[in-house]
Amino acid sequence: MTEPGDHPLVTAVKPLVDAMGAQILLPEQAAADDVVLAWEGEDVLAVRLPQLADSLDHILTAMERRHGKPLSELDRKTKQAVVRTLEARGAFSVRHGVETVAGALGVSRFTVYNYLNRENAAKSE
Repeated sequence: MTEPGDHPLVTAVKPLVDAMGAQILLPEQAAADDVVLAWEGEDVLAVRLPQLADSLDHILTAMERRHGKPLSELDRKTKQAVVRTLEARGAFSVRHGVETVAGALGVSRFTVYNYLNRENAAKSE
C-alpha cells in the first residue's frame, strides 16, 4: 500500500491537505518534519507539508481558480483585495513573496508595496 485508504480521518482531512498543497503518506513513511495523525490511538496517516514557497504558488493557483481567470486580468480593486488576503495568510513573509505576487498580478513590486502600505494606513486610522 503506497497511501492510506478510505479511513474516515483521511476523508476528513484530504480537502485541507489538498488546499495546502501537502501530501498524505503512510505513518511509517513519515519523516521528522511530517505530521502524523492518529484516530482512536492508532496512527492513520502522515501529512508532509509543502515548503513555504510552494505554498505561495499553490495559494495563487487556488485564487486564480476562485476568480475564474488569471490574477493579472483582475481589476485594480480586486487585486488590492487579493493582496490583503495574501498578507493575512503570510504570503509576504516568504522569501521573494512580493516579487512572486507581483508577477502573478501582472504589476510591479512597487505597486504591491503601495497596496500593502495603503491597507496598513487604513488600519491605523
